[in-house]
Amino acid sequence: MSQRPIVAFAVCWGIGYAIAVIVRLPWMNLWLAMAAGMLYCAAMILRPKGTVWLRSLLIVAAAAGVYGDHDARNRSLVELQTDEVSSVHFQGRIVTPVSVNGDRVSFQAEAESVAIPDLGVPRNGGKGERMQFSIRLLAREEQETARRWERGHRIELDGTLRRPAEARNFGGFDYRNYLRLQHIHWQMTAKGTAELIVTPPDSGEWGGWLAMRGIDRFRDRLAGQIDQLFPPDQSGFMKGMLIGLTDEIEPKQFEQFSRLGLTHIIAISGLNVAIFLGCLIWLLRRFGLTRETVLLTALALMPLYIAVTGASPSIVRAGIMAMIGLYAAYRNRLKDGLHIALIAGVGMLVWNPYYLLDVSFQLSFLVTLGLILGVPQMNKLLPIKRAKLRDALSITVVAQLISFPLSIYYFNQFSLMSFAANFALVPAFSVWVMPGGTAAMLLGFLWRTGAGWLGWLIAKTNELLFYVIEQASKLDAFQTIWPSPSPVWILAYYGLLCAALVLLQPFAAKDESAAPEPMLYGVKTNKLPFLTRQTMNRYVLLPASLLGFAGLLWYGYDPERGAAEGRVQFLDVGQGDSILIQTLPGGHTILVDGGGTVSFRKPEDAWKERKNPYEVGRKLLVPLLKKRGVQQIDELILTHQDADHFGGLQAVLEHIPVRRFLFNGTLKPLPSVEKLFQTALEKGTELVEVEAGDTLQVDAGTTLHFLYPLPEGEREGVRVERDQNPSSIVFLMEMAGTRWLFTGDIGRAEERNLLDRWSAVSRELAQEDALAPVAREPASSPGAAAPVPVVYKPVDVLKVAHHGSKSSTTGEWLNAWRPKHAVVSAGVNNIYGHPNRQVLDRLTSYGISVQRTDRDGEVQMTVRGGKIYTRTKLRP
Repeated sequence: MSQRPIVAFAVCWGIGYAIAVIVRLPWMNLWLAMAAGMLYCAAMILRPKGTVWLRSLLIVAAAAGVYGDHDARNRSLVELQTDEVSSVHFQGRIVTPVSVNGDRVSFQAEAESVAIPDLGVPRNGGKGERMQFSIRLLAREEQETARRWERGHRIELDGTLRRPAEARNFGGFDYRNYLRLQHIHWQMTAKGTAELIVTPPDSGEWGGWLAMRGIDRFRDRLAGQIDQLFPPDQSGFMKGMLIGLTDEIEPKQFEQFSRLGLTHIIAISGLNVAIFLGCLIWLLRRFGLTRETVLLTALALMPLYIAVTGASPSIVRAGIMAMIGLYAAYRNRLKDGLHIALIAGVGMLVWNPYYLLDVSFQLSFLVTLGLILGVPQMNKLLPIKRAKLRDALSITVVAQLISFPLSIYYFNQFSLMSFAANFALVPAFSVWVMPGGTAAMLLGFLWRTGAGWLGWLIAKTNELLFYVIEQASKLDAFQTIWPSPSPVWILAYYGLLCAALVLLQPFAAKDESAAPEPMLYGVKTNKLPFLTRQTMNRYVLLPASLLGFAGLLWYGYDPERGAAEGRVQFLDVGQGDSILIQTLPGGHTILVDGGGTVSFRKPEDAWKERKNPYEVGRKLLVPLLKKRGVQQIDELILTHQDADHFGGLQAVLEHIPVRRFLFNGTLKPLPSVEKLFQTALEKGTELVEVEAGDTLQVDAGTTLHFLYPLPEGEREGVRVERDQNPSSIVFLMEMAGTRWLFTGDIGRAEERNLLDRWSAVSRELAQEDALAPVAREPASSPGAAAPVPVVYKPVDVLKVAHHGSKSSTTGEWLNAWRPKHAVVSAGVNNIYGHPNRQVLDRLTSYGISVQRTDRDGEVQMTVRGGKIYTRTKLRP
């Protein structure tokens, strides 16, 4: 506290914020902060015993109060008991850039008044309430109308007021909380522009929006220059890297960068600031300006650069650090990189405490602090004489080590090629592509021909770099998937990493006897002269820290290794099915179906297509599987080939290894289905046809018995079938003494056929209260054994067929299986009216408890000790 007060203050301030985030107590407010501040001043004057610890504690308390007060004041002026209200009249002003994406227009607006019929008047008339708008366009001509809207325009409309959607799966993306951290609590939606009144501001009006609208227009001009200089497959990438416009980056291209840990190249960060300042200072010096004038000019232009590049937390951090450094250089003051970074960080957190929860802020500051503190230490450890090469290696190693825990926490993947990719490719982008692209973009305003030549050279370089990245990203063997670690694991990681680096320092000294030794063990004793600090550190503490670090990584990769329970997770994928089954401690993973988005778009509506449309597999299913540490899918069961069951599986096959793909022996003639099976073959996944009578012994405690579709003679290859519901796979799972029935989308006729088939066989063989088909791997020897029967015993859980449609789940079906629990997978407010009220009433009349994904969100069932424990995401 006395020797490095800025460091101590920043650490205590961050701890206080973290406590307020975790605990959330009502007395953590501004009064606590003021009281802690006054006591801190008294402690500075009186200096009681233990004043250092007391002052640290008071800083923590003050920070907790500041965060708690900020969070408590983040409340909506519109207080409603319902989640949706129609015919709400809104008047206000657009306060963000307007995005037109296919048939969707989105922006944020601040209200001047909000009128809600029959539900009262919001506090202060709703004035000042910030809302997220989503307008669905009805005609192509409306696109051009919407593209003329700008920040600062007034808007008036009658629309639907909705509370933002919360996470519907455990660990899923929470859009409601995402908007709340931007002080937004409601969404406004409307159809078409006919009923909207959008007018430009009156002459003479001004406000913060006026300057930002000028910035928006300048960014649009820069984006236009990039579009002219670079081909379409590169312009989105260059916009993201040069001016922070990431909306137009090709999803496939972004995925390739992500798989190699190179997305920081696209994000505007400290590297961009360093290049901008380097080029600016070089240019100003060429004009013969004095050192003081150069520094002041660069200092004055930095806020403009921050605004033009999007003002993300990482660029704000880098910009503030640059401004502090420029001012310190102007005043000829000693520059301390650590102090500058911490001053910038605390300043940002005071301005907006929610920055603490922003992944961009967290990664930016941790990597920056890691480079400041770790690179000098790493340089001592690397036996490389060439300073530039040593520095490059140190920066890459330290950045990788520091960013690793947060990367797997948020993105759940890490490439073993990440180090090599960053070491080899980042210099090419930072030394040539980024400065060259910036120069070409700006030169285009003065000399179009010269800018075109330079842009052509940059584009050719990009082609080569993109090709290398594309090929490297295809090497699936180097991709690892990590479950999201706990905060305790992350703290332990950084603690052991720091300990190992400190204990390794003596090995880097030329004269080891003279090297300063780490003070992790400082006890010397005459009774044990051989147990010196040097001996203890080298032979005890260093091996212990390295082994602890390795053990921590081993545990973090599979934290549930050996857990004695099984899980069946009915994921909420909207109007579709997707069920994740994990058998533990066997560690077997089965995925049943993958959801999907059903589209009814006509060819003439191609203008409605969005640049990066929502896709269940890529946006929801794959991130959920990775977050839960699914590193391999042993069996992927596709019950049938309708879009709401197979649509998300394309992304699953592309991102997660799949051993075997079980399907119903048919092929639906659709390009997307053909692509799915072709991808499975290219990935080396075994395709397996299943039918009634097949059995899969998953592990010692879990068996799958396939009951449907019924065999049609000898298996003679895949047959084409357009109507897939009647061929849905139905299977019974026995897991640790529990029984589960999964039914796909079969209807009444299929239920009847299944019951008749197995009842007839049961009567013939008089099998007694057991399900015992011949144990053989699916399709391992087609037609090798006749199915042995089933006598119906009650099942514990029934997955209701066809999303609860009235075409399934008859009384006869329920009488046969007598389930205790039923799960319906259906989308919220789906157009089909699933689940049907008659089906729900029928289930209730049989005394069956019902969980529904449209009402409850994800339904998780855990098998432990032969019992089933259920929890749901939205309803306790």
